[in-house]
Order: sequence, then C-alpha cells, then structure tokens
Amino acid sequence: MQDSPWVKEFPGSITVCDADGVILEMNGGAADTFAKDGGRELVGKNLLDCHPEPSRSKLLGLLASGQLNAYTIEKGGQKKLIYQAPWYVDGEYRGLVELALPLPDQLPHFVRDSA
Repeated sequence: MQDSPWVKEFPGSITVCDADGVILEMNGGAADTFAKDGGRELVGKNLLDCHPEPSRSKLLGLLASGQLNAYTIEKGGQKKLIYQAPWYVDGEYRGLVELALPLPDQLPHFVRDSA
C-alpha cells in the first residue's frame, strides 16, 4: 500500500487485515498511530494481540461475521471516525479494512432526502 502516493499521504489511518486478523498493509498514518506498538513492524502480526478486552472480543466477532462496525472516539482532544468494514475478492470475504479519520470539532450534517 505504501507504494501509492495518494495512500502514503492520506490524512487518515488505513489498516488492512486478513480474515484471521493478520495485518497485511498499513499506510503511513496507521504506522504513525501505532508507532509505540511497532509501526510498520506490525505488518504480518495479528491485530488481536494489540487489543485488550473488550476490544479483542469485539474484533473476534467482526472477523468471524464480516460485519461493518463504525463509531467515533476522542483521544488527546482529537475526534476520529473509526470505520471497520469487510473487504472481498470475487465475492469472498477476505478480512477487514479499518479507516481512522480525524474529524473537525464542528462537523456539519446534511439530510439529502428529496422532497
């Protein structure tokens, strides 16, 4: 993933794992976020080893079910959207992609329903 210029400088974290939780790819943002845990050295390791309970059990469930999980967090005054979604190859579930996107303090919300 680090070979693509747009991914390298994307202003959020992208982490991709297989269906067993083994980290396959990380962009620069993810490597920076998890620098204390090893950064890019985490590629090839299981993300379950990096998560205490109850996060570990939640991830086990997501890996088993291939379901979407989305929520927001705040850490160090920075709000983020965490979006964990399944990825597929030829319709076969292969694992999860996690996007961690920094959010502005004020986030507009628009309803785009047609009248």
